[in-house]
Amino acid sequence: MKVTTMLSSSSLLLFILLISANPYARALQEGGNGIEEELEDVKRSDFPTGFLFGVATSSYQIEGAILEDGKSLSNWDVFVHKNGNVNNGDTGDIATDHYHRYLEDIETIHSLGVDAYRFSISWSRILPNGKLGGVNAAGIMFYSSIIDNLLLRGIQPFVTIHHWDIPQVLSDEYGGWLNPLIQDDFVHFAETCFKNFGDRVRYWVTINEPNLAADFAYERGKHPPGHCSPPFGNCSAGNSDTEPLIAMHNMLLAHAKASKLYREQFQPKKGGVIGIVVHAIMYEPFTDDEHDKEAVKRALANNVAWAFDPLVFGDYPPEMRRYHGNELPKFTPEERLLIRDSIDFLGLNHYATLYAKDCIRLSCASSDSACAPGGDRAIRGFVCTTAERGGVLIGEPTGLPTFSVVPRGMEEIVDYVKNRYHNKPMLITENGYSTPPQQEQVDDFQLDVKRIAFHKAYLAFLARAMRNGADVRGYFVWTLMDDFEWSSGYDVKFGFYSVDRATLNRTPRSSAKWYRNFLGNISSNSMKPRTAVAFWSKVGRAEE
Repeated sequence: MKVTTMLSSSSLLLFILLISANPYARALQEGGNGIEEELEDVKRSDFPTGFLFGVATSSYQIEGAILEDGKSLSNWDVFVHKNGNVNNGDTGDIATDHYHRYLEDIETIHSLGVDAYRFSISWSRILPNGKLGGVNAAGIMFYSSIIDNLLLRGIQPFVTIHHWDIPQVLSDEYGGWLNPLIQDDFVHFAETCFKNFGDRVRYWVTINEPNLAADFAYERGKHPPGHCSPPFGNCSAGNSDTEPLIAMHNMLLAHAKASKLYREQFQPKKGGVIGIVVHAIMYEPFTDDEHDKEAVKRALANNVAWAFDPLVFGDYPPEMRRYHGNELPKFTPEERLLIRDSIDFLGLNHYATLYAKDCIRLSCASSDSACAPGGDRAIRGFVCTTAERGGVLIGEPTGLPTFSVVPRGMEEIVDYVKNRYHNKPMLITENGYSTPPQQEQVDDFQLDVKRIAFHKAYLAFLARAMRNGADVRGYFVWTLMDDFEWSSGYDVKFGFYSVDRATLNRTPRSSAKWYRNFLGNISSNSMKPRTAVAFWSKVGRAEE
């Protein structure tokens, strides 16, 4: 790959001037409510030895090659070709063509100096027909080559088994995640991955963001199978009040069964750790009223604790049980034993902090257009969530309406998880900045200054949470390169590298050089250093 020169001397001067004037850089000195906090510029050395820094991607968003070498159609392959489901009619048919360019992309990852690379495995590339069909040898070879080439360059593969794409045949056969039958199909898929890659992969995620998958696929209808009901949308099928609960229930049990299999048959011999990743929004009260403060607790329970409580404690959050009644599925006594403590680490994908407004005392069903629909429903915890108050956004805008820049939210969500789950090991498995669409005509270099300042600010608040005792073990940037961003298509750009849609050539942004320089700044630090082995010694220890 031909890499363009990163910065000229004049560009460097502009970079320095922009950083000094940038509001995100100033956010390093601002805590909650604008209080001045003397936070120093973040450095790699602010994090302990053994802390994993990486970049993240997912299979459907970058691979393309949707019918090559034995792969079958996935639910996303079908969904994107239905009119109106994706901006501009974009598809992942080619995406960034990672399937054919993965060696080039691995060299790019290596050039950044990261410790780990988080990627996902396409279910329909490994098991085109589910558990009733055979294993696709070409799919195994593809991911084995990725893993081997990462390890050859000293990069740890951090593998997500399921990142939203399932074989379409499973949706056609029995309805996908709405049917308990998918649990056994998922376990078979996970076992196939463990058997073929477990000798080289130490870090496993079973499912990416089951809470967001349930929300977007079965509540809002924005992801396949496109189910919803009013007031969340007008889909041809679905029940937004109950289907998300059913889908999540099946995903959690599928995770627990796969985790049990891994711990019993693979972890004792190979070592390694297994966890799950949750879309972790932080919430702040819309007002200082006690009702809005209670709304924050319900919002967090319906977002983060919806997934983590069962996997740590064995049941859904009491905040959800109180309002859902019989609509919330119940775990049998055997399932509670299975699901309880079924994770070695908690993965947090953190992008947003929102205001939470109580909808119990006063109905939110009326006209507040700033609120997401359905705030007066149990599925939303009777909470209106919004990114603005009095016409003012909670933070600087990005390329997605609810993803404002609120660096303090990183510390707040980590503290919440630390306190609720007794400081179980955590990783920030995704955190990233997308360019605001109204600024598309502005020079890309100038826009990337904001991406750099974003990561510096969020990392500074993460480092402070760790200094205060949070057991966080890694941080992954979303994402390596501009990709297919689901229903937003290619309009939303998170990448350290831009991708030309005509040629698919990757071009480094200035944030790529910043991350490389940041990761190269390894020196003594105030935290007690830990080796990579000692850092994970509490979990996943292999037999001697």
